[in-house]
This record gives sequence, C-alpha cells and structure tokens, in this order.
Amino acid sequence: MNAPAPVIQHITALGLDRTQTLFYNISPARLYEIAIRRGEARVADGGPLVTRTDPHTGRSPNDRFIVHESSTGDLVGWGDINKAISEKTFDGLLAKMGNYVTGRDLFVRDVYSGADPRYRLKVRVVTELAWHSFFAHNMFIRPPVEDLRPDDPTADFAPDFTVIDLPGFKGDRFGDEGLNSDTFILLNLERGLVLIGGTNYAGEIKKSIFSALNFLLPQQGVLPMHCSANHALGNENDAAVFFGLSGTGKTTLSADQSKTLIGDDEHGWSDDGVFNFEGGCYAKAIRLSEEGEPEIFATTKLFGTIAENVVLDADRCIDFDDVTITENTRLSYPIIHIPNASATGMGGHPKTIVMLTADAFGVMPPIARLTPEQAMYHFLSGYTAKVAGTERGVTEPKATFSACFGEPFMVLPPTAYATMLGDKIERHGARVFLVNTGWTGGAYGVGSRMKLAYTRAMVNAALRGQLDYTGTFTDPFFGLHVPKEVPNVPHGVLNPRDTWADPLAYDEKAQQLADMFAANFEKYADAVPPKVLAAGPSRRVEV
Repeated sequence: MNAPAPVIQHITALGLDRTQTLFYNISPARLYEIAIRRGEARVADGGPLVTRTDPHTGRSPNDRFIVHESSTGDLVGWGDINKAISEKTFDGLLAKMGNYVTGRDLFVRDVYSGADPRYRLKVRVVTELAWHSFFAHNMFIRPPVEDLRPDDPTADFAPDFTVIDLPGFKGDRFGDEGLNSDTFILLNLERGLVLIGGTNYAGEIKKSIFSALNFLLPQQGVLPMHCSANHALGNENDAAVFFGLSGTGKTTLSADQSKTLIGDDEHGWSDDGVFNFEGGCYAKAIRLSEEGEPEIFATTKLFGTIAENVVLDADRCIDFDDVTITENTRLSYPIIHIPNASATGMGGHPKTIVMLTADAFGVMPPIARLTPEQAMYHFLSGYTAKVAGTERGVTEPKATFSACFGEPFMVLPPTAYATMLGDKIERHGARVFLVNTGWTGGAYGVGSRMKLAYTRAMVNAALRGQLDYTGTFTDPFFGLHVPKEVPNVPHGVLNPRDTWADPLAYDEKAQQLADMFAANFEKYADAVPPKVLAAGPSRRVEV
C-alpha cells in the first residue's frame, strides 16, 4: 500500500483492509494502462477510454435508499424518491463488502466537490475498477498537490464523505432486508458514507455526492441546483443557469463557444453567487456532431475523455448514431477540455434563469417569460420527458414531473428548495424563462425535435435582454407569456398550435397536459402561497 498512514487507517476502519493492492491517487496514465490491461476498457481513435456499463446503462432510482437514523431522519423528505433503509441492512452490506474485497485491488481517490472552498466537501472514492477511479478524477475537483501532500506519510485528507463503489458485489434482495434487487445505492448522511454495489454505471458515484450536498448545503443557506451555468455576457460577475433533467440540453446550451462555461450539471447558489460542484462534464453523446456541438465533439479526440456505451467501428472510431447498447451514451471529461471553461468554477448572481423541458406532447411553447409565481410553479413541477436510456426501463421519451428538475437527488422536501429559489429570484431580480427543447409540430412519433439553432437563438435573445420588452401573447392552456417575435427564429415556430397540421388535435393534447400539470401540483396545494398555486394551468380551458 502506497497511501499515507491515515488513509490506510481509514480503509481499515471501514473493513476494507484485506485487499491485495491499494492504489492511492495514481496518475491518469496508470489508470488507463490498468483499465486496458484488465479488459475494463478499450482506446478509441484520438485517445478516449471506451467502456461499457450494461446491463445498467443508466441510473437505478428504485435501488437508491437513505439510511433512516435519528440525527437526520426528521429532515429528509421521505417517500417514493427518498426510500428508507435500516442501519442494520447498511452495516450488514458494509461488512459483506469488506469480505468481498479480500485479495482484490482497490483504487482510492481523494477529491473535492464544490469550487467554493467555504462550502466544498472532501470526498474519498474507493472502487474496484480502474476506470471508475478515472471517472472520479474527471468528474470531481482535483485537489492541488499541496493539499494531498503525497510525500508526507502522515498526510490526512480526512474526507467528509466516502463512496465505496464495488460494481462486482451484489446485494441479496431476499437476505438483505429492504433491497429491491441485487443493485443498491445507500446514503448514510450521519456517517458520511455511500455504498454502491451491483452496477457498473459510474454516474451513480457523482449523483450520490450531489444528493449529500442537497442535504447539507441548504442548512448553510446555499441552494443546490441541478443545472448548468455559464457567464452569459462574458463577465465573471454575471451568470446564467439552466435547469433541466438529463437530455433537455443543459450541457449543450451552456457549452457555447461564445460564453464562458462555469459547469454543466450541478451548482450551488450562495449569498455571493453560483459555484460549480464538479471538475468535469458528463455529456450525452448520442447523435453528437462536430457541426452541432463543436466544443463537446472536440473532447472525443482527447486523452482523458471516457466514452461510455458507444460503439466503435473497425478503425476504433466512435459511431455516435449507433444505439445498439443504449441511447444513453455518455462522455466524461475534465472541464478543462472545454477551451472556454471558467478557471475558478464560480460566478456572480444569475441575471437569467432558464428552465428546460423536453415536451414529448409537442404542445409547450419553445420559449416563454415566467412571472416569479410561475417560476416557482414550474420549478416545483419540473415537467419534462425522460429521455431514452437515462434510467433503466425507459426506452422512449416519457412524460414525467420531477420536482426541482432533479427530484431523484433532492433529499429535503421539494418545497424547501423552491422557497429558497423564490427568495433568491426576488432578492437578485433574476428573469426566468421556460424553454422547450422537445417536440414541435406534433407529439413524439409525429412531430420533430425543436431545431437546436432555433433554441440557441431564443436562449441568446433571453440572455442579452432582447426579450425584456418584446410583446407577448398568453398561451390559453398554460398561461405562459410567449414572445411574439425572437431574432433569427421564424415567427411560425413560436406558437406551438400553429405548427400542428390539426389545430383541434393540438387543443386536445394541450388540455391533456394541462390537466396533468394541475393533478401533479395538488400535492403542493397546501404548502405554497395561493399566487403560486394559481400560476399554473387550470383543469378546463375554453379556446
């Protein structure tokens, strides 16, 4: 073992000390070599490490649990998302994992989560896969050498949270009480521990720490957000944030070569502004093209990028259109692979907030200005379509409501985050837009996805303030204020009803979705101000 004594003591205390070799913070080059030698990965043309995670090609939300214990139990928003599991089951699985690693190699990586030093977590990722350790190196913030003191045998990183990730170890849904399958992601908030087993999908590592931050940061007055962010106007003191679930365009729209990227997925909003939680990006790769997304495409030719579940041709070139393995093909790369990435991962208070939805019904307007009450309503609703492959069992877009545009990771009740967002919008005067990157001209299977060029033009107009004084019309079904014109966008695109061949069919589908909004929001009716409750679509509309 080449790790400092405190690291070894920590691994021993966790019961993971019966390993063959402990690799501590080894270099990316060595991880590449080990992953390839073990058959964990291949190398694609240009240098990316290519891996497969099947049968788990997305997260397993039904297998995520939070340990129910006395110190945090009263704060967690328990329910279908935050499912409880006992300390007994947690301790039993940790002990079994200790037995499992006997004679195996382990990779330990110490990283940060949070660009703002005042709020960051020290995270230790322990895994049996070299490429998962590489993933942690990419996705979290890499501490400077002086913070790790590799030549000091007494150096103590003292992690706040530790992730134990053993994909080859499987739980027993019959013997381990509370599990739904042989896969598990268990968060112990009191002990700062995460256990992951039975899945090769590396995204579970980063999302487990995001969940921990969603619990911890609100207690410090920081709003954790499932969003991307950039310096929209090129000024380090300004920022724009883009809320949205996977596949709605967070990464694509924030990684614009004309703007400085702060981060693509997870951020905090403190009293001083926004800051990135991560040191890398986790972009969807399906149908990626150099013309449409040049900054992201360029990362596929670089050493250090991980390409998950992509298909290679005979010359080891990636076929981005091949969905043989999954629609949820992914790229993990350090944020420094994006030439216009922020050096600090921090920005000022957002002047513009964009809430992204991929509407599979094809009835939502492509852009609309939201009142503060509508912003709260749509933040709590979190309407979108789950894109194929993002979660197990999702094979085509499916309408869903995910509170805060990230309910699977929100540990507190959703209204806690919505209240914080509303306060920050009011305090800092942020303007809010709802942008539909989904279907137009018909529902999924009939219509087509909104053109990226149009979406970019609409977002850019919003960021530049060009829509602040533009005339609007009110959508009769959703009550949204839709601009009558947007620079570089055809007029006929802005009113979704005009894009349908059969307007009456549009009315029927729009009413159906409006009813779904109203039904979903009933659970918040007693927890929000009346103005917020009234800001959504009604159950019946006369056209």
